[in-house]
Parts: sequence; structure tokens; C-alpha cells
Amino acid sequence: MISPFIGRDGKPILRTRVSNSTFIDQIHGLDLAENVYIGHHNFIEASHGLRIEEGCQITSFISITSHSSHQSIRLYGKSYAGKEMIGYITGSVHIGKYTFVGPHSTIMPNTSIGKGCIVAAYSYVQGDFPDFSIIAGNPAVVVGDTRERDQEVISQHPELKQYYDEWSNG
Repeated sequence: MISPFIGRDGKPILRTRVSNSTFIDQIHGLDLAENVYIGHHNFIEASHGLRIEEGCQITSFISITSHSSHQSIRLYGKSYAGKEMIGYITGSVHIGKYTFVGPHSTIMPNTSIGKGCIVAAYSYVQGDFPDFSIIAGNPAVVVGDTRERDQEVISQHPELKQYYDEWSNG
């Protein structure tokens, strides 16, 4: 585990840990906040921008990419020649604060995941997802709201409410 992780500006990012088995391509496009955990055996590609906000947990065996050639390759076959081709998809990725991304998930270009979300294991995520979504499937869709689960725990442990409110209401 690399901790502290050194950001684009050459300064350590407080409480941010990145596994040494995670591959980061185009690190200049990666914007990591504090208190982020990125687990083992991930592929993170940030050429078109990737923002991971405070408190996110990116588990293991996850792919996050800001470009995709899969359509271009099929369209052009052996004439495929790279990113200038029709069907080559590019776009930034944003993952909101205190979001959890389950193992074996893929997050595609042009995706924005709100704060406080859960991405279920094995999900294929592309598009815009609102705050507090439970996201699952291939293709991924919203299947629930994390606030319902959180309120169950907070009702049993009211001392946690102030911590939850500090980040969730902002």
C-alpha cells in the first residue's frame, strides 16, 4: 500500500492510500481527494480526467477508464488506427465523496456518480447517477437509496448523526 499517496502537485494527499498492485495510466489526469482508499489489482486510466472525491473506497479488480476503443475496433476491424476513429469514446469520470465501488466493477467514460453511493460488485457503470444511489447491474441502474440503509443504523446509534450530517448535507 502506498501511503501517503503523492498527488499531481508533488504533495502527499492526507489519509489517501493506493495499492501498489493498482495500475494508474495517465496519472496527470487523476485528481484524488483526501481519505481515499484504492485497493488491489485495479486499472485506472485518467487521460480525459478522473476525479475521486473525499472518503471514497475503490475496492479491488476495478477498471475505471476515461476512454474506450471497443466500438471503434468493431467498426473498423483490421483498419482500426486509434483515437481519431469514429466510435472512439472519451470523457471524464467523477466519483462523489464517500462512495463505495464494489469489486469487479467497470466505470466507463462520461460517468458521474454522486456522493454517498454504493456501486454493487460486477456492475458496468456509464452515465449520470444521483447522490445516495445504490447502483447495480450490467448495464448499471439505480436500484435503491443508501439513505434508507444509513438511517436504520443512525436510529440505532444517534451519536453518528453529526458525523453523517457533516458530509451528507453539504
